[in-house]
Amino acid sequence: MSIKRLTKEDIRRTTGTLNPVGHVVLAFKDDAVTADAVAALRVAGLTDEDILHYLAVDATPRLRERVRTASSSAGFGYEITLMRRYLAFAEAGAGWLIVYAPTDAAVQHITEVATRFHAMCAVRYHRLANEDLI
Repeated sequence: MSIKRLTKEDIRRTTGTLNPVGHVVLAFKDDAVTADAVAALRVAGLTDEDILHYLAVDATPRLRERVRTASSSAGFGYEITLMRRYLAFAEAGAGWLIVYAPTDAAVQHITEVATRFHAMCAVRYHRLANEDLI
């Protein structure tokens, strides 16, 4: 079964906790570092359609709303823990990427870029679990 490449509209329409299966969510120190990471991902062969780029100013209110509206049952799970971590990074000015990663080779390229640009987090989303890459 193939994994669907998400768009910003797909992400916007989801409610509750974020669960972009087949993608890696990355946070970087600020928007400038995030832009440098995007350029490096393009050099590694990823396309603009593979990379969803969010500025800190755009991500923070959306993350606040996701955490606020997450169901009470999500309040004890790892997903809401991740969302709260993401919110703390966003409130500190982090820039964000959600990168399509349908193969281990793609994940390896993404992880190399995350490491090189000192990502604050890099989380790979699987169907039944999430994986911290750094």
